[in-house]
Amino acid sequence: MPIKVKSSLPAKKIMEKENIFMMDETRAATQDIRPLYIAILNLMPLKEDTEVQLLRSLSNTPLQIEITFLTTASYIGKNTPASHLNEFYKTFDEIRQRKFDGLIITGAPVEQMEFEEVQYWEELTQIMEWSKTNVTSTFHICWGAQAGLYYHYGIHKYALDKKLFGVYEFQVHHRKEPLLRGFDDVFLAPHSRYTQMDHEEIAACDNLVVLADSKEAGECIIVSRDGKQIFVLGHLEYDRMTLDHEYKRDMEKNISVELPLNYYTDDDSSTRPLLRWRGASNALYSNWVNYYVYQNTPYEWE
Repeated sequence: MPIKVKSSLPAKKIMEKENIFMMDETRAATQDIRPLYIAILNLMPLKEDTEVQLLRSLSNTPLQIEITFLTTASYIGKNTPASHLNEFYKTFDEIRQRKFDGLIITGAPVEQMEFEEVQYWEELTQIMEWSKTNVTSTFHICWGAQAGLYYHYGIHKYALDKKLFGVYEFQVHHRKEPLLRGFDDVFLAPHSRYTQMDHEEIAACDNLVVLADSKEAGECIIVSRDGKQIFVLGHLEYDRMTLDHEYKRDMEKNISVELPLNYYTDDDSSTRPLLRWRGASNALYSNWVNYYVYQNTPYEWE
């Protein structure tokens, strides 16, 4: 997919090395079509890593997409240089008058806090409320999915006995749902979280449909009946080595963490993990862009 980003974005150079087509601003201006406008609210601490992961995940349709990266004004992380944020990111106040075809809300390392205790919770709720009228479809990831389920539908979370950490197998339901086109009966997805959403509250909510789950890891993909809200409790956008970096980071900090499940060959953390979820990730993101964004968004926003 021709993704339009600033030519100086570091992630663009990484994507080009992977032979993924990234359209620069000059070429995009010569195409007589309307691109899809997708905003990415990046709440992850390592923002540049997340940029690469999400741009790669969005790179599998022929549609032109113009990306706007968003950051919170009420909390500024310490892991991304201010110069990077100033050049490539906007705040909600700068875009609140705009309309977007799609919005992605990422995860964040705050899941062990109550939602209302998160420093930028009020700002996030403003963005989620704004998205109801200014965005065609919103894609929530991990903690972003938990926050969206709580805000939009009152679904609560609870702490797990231990971290859900590894690559888990999920069963597909409702195969005729466009979001699942191209999926096998089961697929793998990385997970890394300490909390779980309330299963009974999800099942009791008539506006939500569970598209994939497992006995071991719970719900993975949930969609609202109108398709405007997509919730993915895992991280299909993760790179091959993301869980490896998380595991070794925690070990260095003497944080008690078990080996990620179903990840390393023979559970040997010195081996290079197999990448086994990229096909499902590509299908998920391309289906969202095509069927929930492109097919439903107006050609011109009023």
